[in-house]
Amino acid sequence: MTVCILGHNLTSLALAKALIKIGLAVDLIENKKIKAYPKSRTLGISKSNIQFFCNEISNINNLCWKINDIKILGDNNLNKELISFTNKDYLFSIIKNYELHTYLKNELKRNKKFKEKKTLNEGDYDLIINTDLNHNFTKKYFFKKIEKNYNAFAYTSILKHKKIKNNQATQVFTKNGPFAFLPISNNETSLVYSFNGTIKLSKNKFIELTNKYNKRLEILKISEINYFPLKSSNLRSYYHKNILAFGDMLHRIHPLAGQGYNMTLRDMKTLIGIIKSKIELGLPIDQSINSEFEKKTKSQNYLFSKGIDLIYEIFNFERKLNNKLINQTISFVGKNKKLNKVFKLIADYGAF
Repeated sequence: MTVCILGHNLTSLALAKALIKIGLAVDLIENKKIKAYPKSRTLGISKSNIQFFCNEISNINNLCWKINDIKILGDNNLNKELISFTNKDYLFSIIKNYELHTYLKNELKRNKKFKEKKTLNEGDYDLIINTDLNHNFTKKYFFKKIEKNYNAFAYTSILKHKKIKNNQATQVFTKNGPFAFLPISNNETSLVYSFNGTIKLSKNKFIELTNKYNKRLEILKISEINYFPLKSSNLRSYYHKNILAFGDMLHRIHPLAGQGYNMTLRDMKTLIGIIKSKIELGLPIDQSINSEFEKKTKSQNYLFSKGIDLIYEIFNFERKLNNKLINQTISFVGKNKKLNKVFKLIADYGAF
């Protein structure tokens, strides 16, 4: 049995590996306009999703940098911690997008059950999984979405600094949006600034803000700065006949909590579970999978997306009124042990 995947991205490559691991063959249809991943982009992957990835897709432990401490700070006092999350083992891992993409691509090229093709013959497949935002199927079948424009930009870069023990992530709630420092080695840290406003930051301004909010690292160099507009979306219908939408096509969320790719990995876990059950029962791998997948994930994904959006709106509202209110809200969560534990569980496992 061969499954067709449209798109050449982190989602499609990881899904191809997972499907091959359970005994299926995969044909991947490349997009002619493949863009290289910016080297400044990183992913935060939760502990449970790292375990799923290593067990069901491929062992990526050597690519991951483990974070065991998260500090949340306010703009008014960078020396005072508002809230912290700690795990002696680790909370989540940071991985460079382009390194993961290169690793998965090389792994798949060595597998006989994997083929890359330039064109799609739709009649050859009982199941087609579309992760390609630019494919004709997307424009034809998957254009109805619930969308929101945050009128903001995410700025990313890699900070090179003197070597330290670097397993603590920091997020500063500034008057213009959250600024995250995410370690990726003992001498490199990923920067992600979600800046509210339609006016783009200059390179000098981004460097100035990095220096302002950095209190731990002795900076040596700030690499190329990339940016992209912040929008959220939820697809209204997950499938059309035997074509299943997947990945960013299903949902996009604000990077406030670093949950975007984690949602996709949870979807992947569900989809692989459905397909495994079909194989064990001797049932065909066809479009019946699509309706079952939508039934199991759609409402949960929508709820989780709206939860992230609600957190953003609360902080955004308080930011406009008085930034001290943000500090009070975060401190309240931090002092409440039950709420603190719930937030950690949701960040790791999603809505449940």
